[in-house]
Amino acid sequence: MSSALTDLFPYPIVQAPMAGGVSVPQLAAAVSEAGGLGFLAAGYKTADGMYQEIKHLRGLTSRPFGVNLFLPQPETADPAAVDVYAHQLAGEAAWYETELGDPDCGRDDGYDTKLAVLLDNPVPVVSFHFGVPSREVVDSLHRVGTFALVGATTVDEARAVERSGADAVIAQGVEAGGHQGTHRDNPETGGLGTGLLALVAQVREAVSLPIVAAGGIMRGSQIAAVLAAGASAAQLGTAFLATPESGAHDLHKQALTNPLFVRTELTRAFSGRPARALVNRFLREHGPYAPAAYPEVHHLTAPVRKAAATAGDAQGMALWAGQGHRMARELPAGQLVEVLAAELAAAGTALSGLSGYTTGGGAR
Repeated sequence: MSSALTDLFPYPIVQAPMAGGVSVPQLAAAVSEAGGLGFLAAGYKTADGMYQEIKHLRGLTSRPFGVNLFLPQPETADPAAVDVYAHQLAGEAAWYETELGDPDCGRDDGYDTKLAVLLDNPVPVVSFHFGVPSREVVDSLHRVGTFALVGATTVDEARAVERSGADAVIAQGVEAGGHQGTHRDNPETGGLGTGLLALVAQVREAVSLPIVAAGGIMRGSQIAAVLAAGASAAQLGTAFLATPESGAHDLHKQALTNPLFVRTELTRAFSGRPARALVNRFLREHGPYAPAAYPEVHHLTAPVRKAAATAGDAQGMALWAGQGHRMARELPAGQLVEVLAAELAAAGTALSGLSGYTTGGGAR
């Protein structure tokens, strides 16, 4: 990675931007202060809400940080399929004594307005999810001194990121919690994906961009593994979700290590786009029938998910989590960065010790 970008954060540790109220200023500040790169998630917020969080974060730290944006989504959903799903969810709304949301209340997430705010009030780093920004957008960010990072889940997507002029590609493996950042939601491949180590190696050979590896990383030894595979840094989400600074609901934090939730699964149940969550009742009952309709399904289920959280019912919540969720540690975010850095250093020492081995069959 370019020295100008890596100089922003001493440790190759990026805190993933987790939308929905998890990546709050307190979390981003703690990570940045400890030597990682903290991130705010602008997804599902208004432009003013994003701006207020940036102001709050700047009051907590003078260290660099990033802001994540969702790309506007094309109109590909079948309205009839959304109506059928809404009918299926009527019982959920009644159970939690709420109403279903309006599936047609917006699909661009205020992208243009948020981008205008970030050009008027530049931040060190902006990352993009669910697609590739135009070359004009990337150039405009560069003109105000902002680095642009863009997610990719395949080699072809990584090549598109490189063509955009972005400074780095975030290679997201299928292990990652939350939404898969595919550039286009293909219903035929929505439940498939490439593991992180294989993806990083493939992307490393396909593009010259620096790589930030994301997906299921919970330990410093795993950071060492992706660095050895060709990444320049690692992005961790679920690992920071359990920290006290995280804005996640307490039930969500507890569920990460609760033996009731034994595995994760990619599902469209909550948002209409493939996203990895802990398997609970809502996912089991509705996942098989959820249409490929984002953000329509997200808007539809939002009141139900909020009501379930208010009622203290984790079985009705979207419990986003990566495959390594059982390895979550309830450490303060800054301490977690330090522990990860120490584990990374120890892994590096262990790898150096293997240098004495030869292809001839062992150490000499």
